[in-house]
Amino acid sequence: MDITRFIVSQREKALLVGDYGSYRKQLSRRLLVVRKKLNYSSRGRKYTTKSPITAEDIASNHDFIHILLLTSERAWALAMYMKSTHAADSNAQGTTGSTKRHIVSKLRKASNHAAHLVNLLQDTEKSKAPTESILEARAYQQSLQGAIEFEKKAWEQCLRSYSETRLLYISLARSVGNKQEDVFKDLLARTIDPSLRFAAHQLKLPRTISIEMIVMRYIQRDNNRYITEVSKSNPDLLQESGVAAKKNAQGELADTPKTITWRSRTVKLEDATTAQALASVSAAGTKLASFLDTNPDADRRVKAAAFDDVLISSQDAVDAVKTAIDELTAEGVAQGDLRMQSLQITRTAVNYNLVEWRVGRNRVLCGAQDGATFESQPVKQPKKPRADGKPRVAHEESTGRRLTRLKERVVLYDSSLQSLDSVKGFPGVAADQAFINELDTKKAYFSSLRCLAIARSHTLHGNKRNALALLARAAELSSQATSFSPSAESSNKGILKLEVSSGQVNSLKDLLDRSVLQYRALVELEDLRSETSEKNDSRSIPMIERLDEYPPEGVDLTNLATYPPKLQPIPVKPIFLDTAWNYIDYPGRPKKGTAAAGGAKAEDTSSVVEPKKETKKGWFG
Repeated sequence: MDITRFIVSQREKALLVGDYGSYRKQLSRRLLVVRKKLNYSSRGRKYTTKSPITAEDIASNHDFIHILLLTSERAWALAMYMKSTHAADSNAQGTTGSTKRHIVSKLRKASNHAAHLVNLLQDTEKSKAPTESILEARAYQQSLQGAIEFEKKAWEQCLRSYSETRLLYISLARSVGNKQEDVFKDLLARTIDPSLRFAAHQLKLPRTISIEMIVMRYIQRDNNRYITEVSKSNPDLLQESGVAAKKNAQGELADTPKTITWRSRTVKLEDATTAQALASVSAAGTKLASFLDTNPDADRRVKAAAFDDVLISSQDAVDAVKTAIDELTAEGVAQGDLRMQSLQITRTAVNYNLVEWRVGRNRVLCGAQDGATFESQPVKQPKKPRADGKPRVAHEESTGRRLTRLKERVVLYDSSLQSLDSVKGFPGVAADQAFINELDTKKAYFSSLRCLAIARSHTLHGNKRNALALLARAAELSSQATSFSPSAESSNKGILKLEVSSGQVNSLKDLLDRSVLQYRALVELEDLRSETSEKNDSRSIPMIERLDEYPPEGVDLTNLATYPPKLQPIPVKPIFLDTAWNYIDYPGRPKKGTAAAGGAKAEDTSSVVEPKKETKKGWFG
């Protein structure tokens, strides 16, 4: 019947593009379609009373369940729409008076429809409903009941309803497959757990009490057939010993830490959620260490994929600390408060731990010695034999594939360097100069590896001079990293993280020094070859055309001149062309013989006054 997935999918589709108002309208349209499909729509007058849905109807067609769910969701959507509208209004003083009663009324209506569905499914002889569907319907009804108590500020009853909801969803998440497990986990993380934590805060419960302990304290076990059903399939959920420690993905208990240490400072973990998240990180790290020990020859991509669990757990720990800080900030706790200071130290520690796991994963992907060695990989030959029956010839790795692998390494080095730069922005790191120097030496180590990878790519392109410059820069950075003093050993031995040993730095420096000498010799040989070729080119020119050069190695008497001489163009001086100006009559230029006669005639005719020609006048004279 898949009740929970149906509800979650309906909400996600509507709220992705709209608000609760549009969700309510969409539910009304969907409800009309389902009623018409089942021939359950009212005929005649508008307010004709419909026949109630029975267990036999559900057994004949599961779409009758959708009618009750859509009706319940429509009332819930209206309540959430009114609540969000008043919360967005800055002038309103919260939801009070008639609005509050209206919201509670709609939530109660939604809960009644869900309770009616539970009662119908309980009659298993007629409805033929499985146990999982009954538990899903009960969890949905209790979540709506918890929302009612939340709005009424009845915090103890709210904890009771949400505790039963959480216990039912956890039991369902264990019984279903991996695909549906994420649906229940998201529902718990988004709605149930925040509501439980807020109600516990209103009851002045200590923050050190975990959500599991709150559930065990407020769960109603007497005369509750649903909890009894859960205890049959998952008896450890109701055991006190199973609540004191959190279980990992394999069902093994993980010890919850009480303190956390960062740079010789130890603080208490007052937030239970953070402590449980750190326990999950420790369990995932132990699992990763055992996998790497048992599979030392596994492919580097397989090893990198094994880091996913510990990275997810570390990110959950970071999110848990951030949530705890946000909650204290919302309560008005000052930054100088002891609880806030402890959370800030915890935040720096868990963020740095996440950076370590990320860099460790990148180092595994780079290969042996953090990518300092670069060997050609064998090309995979097709299994199908050749048509002519001859054996296939093994080919070397192409230049394009080598360049692709080097580009991947450069991307990994850039990611590691970016992660190291982000550490300097963590709280309290800027004031620790010794730690800053340690980060700089680690950054120099990965920067030298990055320059080495880029130098190899230039080598494949034949640019040995550029490769020599990059290798020299890498050697300079590696010499800066030699001053690095190795930190304490990691708690998870055999796992590459952010620690760099002095042996790794020294081996990298020796490799770079040898490479610099090798490429310096190669560049020198290229220069000698170019000089020799230039000299050979110059010697091919006859001596008579190189009289302005001094031959340091003597004159080649066999190449004094070219004989017989070849017809060649020679430059002409431009002044020879200018002499033609005196002998060419250009248009508009007077001749020299007529210049004097023209001057005398001008004097004789100067006394004769020529009459002016009358010109036509225009409009303005």
